[in-house]
Amino acid sequence: MPTPTGPAPGDDQPPRDLAEVPSIEVISRAALMLLSAAAEKLGLAEEDPAGSPHRDLDEARRLITALAGLITAAGEYLGPHAASMRDGLQALQRAFREASAVPDEPGQGPGEKFTGPVH
Repeated sequence: MPTPTGPAPGDDQPPRDLAEVPSIEVISRAALMLLSAAAEKLGLAEEDPAGSPHRDLDEARRLITALAGLITAAGEYLGPHAASMRDGLQALQRAFREASAVPDEPGQGPGEKFTGPVH
């Protein structure tokens, strides 16, 4: 049984069967969801990230690591979007390091086992 993908918020297009969705779209949407969720868990949507009620560095670590694995594994398929996704990932990794009371050693931060140290 085909599984439909739901429309994006504000999207008036009808759902499509997953079989009809190109793999690059699935990968890109997954990466954007991970990126957005990690930013929320870092509190980056708030004027004062440290005061965000959504801030959760443990959750952010998991999301950033998953994003790093996905971007590293699928980088060759992301085409012109690969560079901007890597930039977004590095920005999250730096924001995580800045938010941590006790920063990880270089190479030990979230996703750094896939990307290498981020300073």
